[in-house]
Amino acid sequence: MAVSPERGLRLLRIFFHCAFAMFTAAAATAETISVTPVQVSKHVWYVQGQSGPASAANQGYISNAGFVVTSEGVVVIDALGTPALGRALLAAIRRVSAAPIRRVIVTHYHSDHFYGLPAFKAAGAEIWAHQRARDYLEGSVAPARLEQRRLVLANWLDKDTPLLPPDRWLDGSSSFVLGGLHFDLIYAGPAHAPDDMVVLVREDQALFTGDLVFSGRVPFVGDADSRRWLAAMDELLRHNPKVIVPGHGAASRDAAADLAFTRDYLRYLREAMGKAAADMTPFEEAYKQTDWSRYQGMPAFNAANRANAYGSYLLMERESLQKQ
Repeated sequence: MAVSPERGLRLLRIFFHCAFAMFTAAAATAETISVTPVQVSKHVWYVQGQSGPASAANQGYISNAGFVVTSEGVVVIDALGTPALGRALLAAIRRVSAAPIRRVIVTHYHSDHFYGLPAFKAAGAEIWAHQRARDYLEGSVAPARLEQRRLVLANWLDKDTPLLPPDRWLDGSSSFVLGGLHFDLIYAGPAHAPDDMVVLVREDQALFTGDLVFSGRVPFVGDADSRRWLAAMDELLRHNPKVIVPGHGAASRDAAADLAFTRDYLRYLREAMGKAAADMTPFEEAYKQTDWSRYQGMPAFNAANRANAYGSYLLMERESLQKQ
């Protein structure tokens, strides 16, 4: 059947419009959010994720990571939340130093902190983490979490995204020296997670806290041991850090002040949900009656607060039973 010139032109325009739309969508999928290193001391840099929950808009870039440049190589702390972000972090490090990546310390095996590990494994780095992460990686929770993240970050996580275990399991706290710098790997769990590690770079008095510290957003608590978490935060101050790099939010040079937000939030959860559990008030009723106004307008409130409250309610019930 013959096609008129006018119809042919319209079809050609539709074809190019669709092709352009497909090209634009593919480019948007491939695009990676900028990962910019910020120097906080002589040897220490970090990158800061966005403050909300993981989404297609932020491509899963919601957590912090850091690195320390020594004369013998680079030590990385955490690897961000997708393989693409891991590659972006590696590229950011390369803008600062061409030295080999010696090792990656994973502060805890939560998805936004370790899905970027493949880039560093490919670069020859050795991965270290606490052995308490083993149960998570070998159980059913890690694959389920990855599947949930795939639904949110379909363009950046696929069926081939690996759940990389460490090359070296750590037992308790340990230390090492690289390029004249002393690194203290301090086991702080179970608190936010069973495998919580913090990393102190002694010469710089720089402390990477992982998710023991949140800044600028509602913390993720879930079923964490908030009593142990509060005790771990007190321990952080005993190291007298000059700079703290939290798991989420801006780096801090006033440790006591910037730890206060996470501490106050945990205490408020325990107080409000502890009273409800003691009074045998059903959770739904207790949640509605609690004044959340201080936190309601903060990033991640809608995504995290209800789950935090419910986990705290169950925790306070258990603690009450243990006292009997």
